[in-house]
Amino acid sequence: MPLPNTPASPTILIRGAGDLATGVALELHEAGLRHLLLLERDHPLAVRRLVAFSEAVFVGRIDMEGIAAVRIDASDQAAAAWTKGEIPVLVDPDMACLKQFQPHVLVDALLAKRNTGVHRGLAPLVIGLGPGFTAGKDVHCVVETHRGHGLGEIRTTGSAFPNTGIPGPVLGKSLERLLRAPRDGVFTACRAIGDMVQEGETVGQVEAHGAVAPVTALTSGVIRGLLRSGVAVETGLKLGDVDPRGETWRCRRVSDKARAVGRGVLQAVLVHLDGLRAGTVPGLEPRLEPDSGQIPPKSHPEPSTVPIHLGRTG
Repeated sequence: MPLPNTPASPTILIRGAGDLATGVALELHEAGLRHLLLLERDHPLAVRRLVAFSEAVFVGRIDMEGIAAVRIDASDQAAAAWTKGEIPVLVDPDMACLKQFQPHVLVDALLAKRNTGVHRGLAPLVIGLGPGFTAGKDVHCVVETHRGHGLGEIRTTGSAFPNTGIPGPVLGKSLERLLRAPRDGVFTACRAIGDMVQEGETVGQVEAHGAVAPVTALTSGVIRGLLRSGVAVETGLKLGDVDPRGETWRCRRVSDKARAVGRGVLQAVLVHLDGLRAGTVPGLEPRLEPDSGQIPPKSHPEPSTVPIHLGRTG
């Protein structure tokens, strides 16, 4: 089946299918941009599994807020999923399908906090989410993922707010909300997403070579995210999180953060497509400041007014 790929019906590849990538996919799909393809690893590490399209890798199909994502085993199955109004998810962490699809837009939503090989030559519009990218150098634009007044903003020069490694506080709890691997090994959960736990309670374990290390909650609340059992993990890897508000409905709701980031990506894509339709001069590159690679201050400057449509890449 031919793969439609025109400015009126652009192909958009999204690296990753975790909770933020899912928010991006939902915003794009709901806006009528239906030719989406999510690329994942064979053992996804999303902890908010109930609101992540990455679960399709394990279960084959997952429905999220009225939209279905399905695992496909070959890139030529994507068009059939699009015809059904579904979002295909392909295990392809190295983007081997890139040459076949030649997408109009590539979104790096891995949230790896570093660039893992993306550059502007991969698509007419390459978008990086969060820290690890420099707009105008690695990617055409960056969408801010840091909570605050800048969340979801599009940057066409410089970088996103640097990764602090500290989650935003909820009822005064910050680092205590995280569940991390105490050692290298294989994780096994003994509780589930949506369970209420008390501080000090065991929620799982990491085992290697017969030695077992427990994973305990550092605060009381509801388990909002938790890795699947059987996943190989490294010391310090995020295994899950506990929400001290104890509101179980949040476990099945795509977060406001994911939606805000998704709206930022949608805006960038729409401006790019408008530029194509208007015949914007190809080859336009964003203006780079001499210090664009520096860490941005806590109070970001106003977003650049340079058009996002950048024509030919290089």
